[in-house]
Amino acid sequence: MFAVRYHRYGGSEVLSLEEAEEPHAGPGQVRIAVRATGVTPADCYLRSGMLRSITTLDFPHIPGMDAAGTVDEVGEGVTGTAVGDAVFGLVPFLDQGGAAAQYAVLEAWAPKPRAWSFEEAGGAAGNIDTATRVLEALGAAEGMTLLIEGAAGGVGTLTAQLARARGLTVIGTASEGNHGFLEQLGVVPVTYGAGLADRLAPLAPHGVDVVLDAAGKGSLAELVALVGDPHRVVTIADFDADRHGVRFSRSEAGVSPGWAGLPLAADLADQGRLTVPLHAVFALKEAATAHDESATGHARGKIVITVP
Repeated sequence: MFAVRYHRYGGSEVLSLEEAEEPHAGPGQVRIAVRATGVTPADCYLRSGMLRSITTLDFPHIPGMDAAGTVDEVGEGVTGTAVGDAVFGLVPFLDQGGAAAQYAVLEAWAPKPRAWSFEEAGGAAGNIDTATRVLEALGAAEGMTLLIEGAAGGVGTLTAQLARARGLTVIGTASEGNHGFLEQLGVVPVTYGAGLADRLAPLAPHGVDVVLDAAGKGSLAELVALVGDPHRVVTIADFDADRHGVRFSRSEAGVSPGWAGLPLAADLADQGRLTVPLHAVFALKEAATAHDESATGHARGKIVITVP
């Protein structure tokens, strides 16, 4: 098969499109003919070597954590899924990638919503897993107010919609150019940066209950001060979390509590209650450009790579 691979840590220039051995579905897994895969900040962190102190890669490595496509192999013990089914889901955690290729193995998946294109579904699973995991960690429940720092990105947009489906009020920080975009998702927008507490006061007169930091821009101290308790703040992007007593949420080996969010998200999508805003769509041969776009940190929604 053809796949995007890299043979050493480095910038996007280490990515190349080349031939690779096909993977096969093991017990409890399915293999898909990939139609689209998302690009995440984690893909870039792994490729650069930023995370080599906490996780190692076997080279050559294929990036891509989530994908959508058509099932063409069903592993032992799998029920309810058949060859030919359109699905979206996540690659095995221990592989740390593998989706930017013609074929990929999934360890968690759900039927692709009819309402979503393959491009939308291809960039959804990782963010749904993260959003569900974070909302569970925060004890997000109806009637609460959630603040999302960095609400216009891939994780922020899906977390906001899933939180609203739970009955939460969502306020999201973003640049002024993204305020209208957030309002279309039912999010109350507010400009990020110093003085956030003052700008929030008229928007949340009873205060903010819980916070997700999806930006990692060094604002944890201010976010903790807003809610008065570091345990009411979760970050997915600030590696300085421990210093502030804040939980850092990331995927780990084993069954993720976020996997339960995949079929729920599919149901919401077919009800017209969950969309996957796409920032940009690139071809497989343009993977380096897609990684560069992700690294800017200014994506409005999800960056996706399509596979021919």
